[in-house]
Amino acid sequence: MTRTLVDDHRLHRDETGRRAPAASAVKDVSPRARDWAEIQERMLVPLYEAVYERLEIREGTRLLALGCGSGLSLLMAATLGAQVTGVDSDQELLALADERLHAEPVPAGRGEAAGPGTLLPADRMGDASGPGRAPYDVITAFRPIGPVAGNTRSPAPALRGAVPLARRGAPVVLAGWGPPERCASAGVMGVAGRLTDRLRKGTWRPAHRDDLEDVAARAGLRPDGSGRVACPFGYADMASAVRGMLSTGVFDGAVRATDRRQVEKEVGEALHPHLRKDGTVWMPNVFRYLIARVP
Repeated sequence: MTRTLVDDHRLHRDETGRRAPAASAVKDVSPRARDWAEIQERMLVPLYEAVYERLEIREGTRLLALGCGSGLSLLMAATLGAQVTGVDSDQELLALADERLHAEPVPAGRGEAAGPGTLLPADRMGDASGPGRAPYDVITAFRPIGPVAGNTRSPAPALRGAVPLARRGAPVVLAGWGPPERCASAGVMGVAGRLTDRLRKGTWRPAHRDDLEDVAARAGLRPDGSGRVACPFGYADMASAVRGMLSTGVFDGAVRATDRRQVEKEVGEALHPHLRKDGTVWMPNVFRYLIARVP
């Protein structure tokens, strides 16, 4: 594994020792968006690192990130010299990504400053291409695909529109949860399924072996390798753990089916076995990624 790339990204260490984004200055952003940016997104740093190392992301790489969220993966790619474009349906997360990318020049190769990147809402993804623009070299969809039916924050629906923007043979990276028996968070996620089943408003299920391959096939992509990455979820305390888990979008249907207070209570109970003596919460997890190629 390469060194953590977020050392210079205006991050600090929280009580668990994990690197976390500093407080945001963006106003009028919901608590959930802030919780994703400041608590939860950093849990996926090992996944970002592993993929960028395997694909040799470097200076000049044109990268399109679907479901870019609050932009941490974009910032890490830009640090390697990539020219980044991020797309997301969540305007609040895009505002936080914009703050991250424009906070200061991102160092690129040869001592120059990389551009701040381009951010687009999902319904304007076509603006990411056009006359005079080179096709993309890499497309990433790091938001976990598969376990949540009807999750509007999943990047999977955007794939068909994104594929024509990439060069022939370009890698498209899809990510999802690993086997449930290797994901301590699976039991916590199961709370979403139990609550939503009461009103049949969308369901959570454990990841299936071929989830990513199925998504790739529907987008007309050709699988070309995969990998697994350890992405433990670590939180400073129980309150942070509950906030972080609820920021993932997995529990949105459960909140609609019951109410937030009930969901918080049941998530907290499910997290209790992972509470350590020092008050921190720690859950080992494995994420899987698939590399598919544009035909």
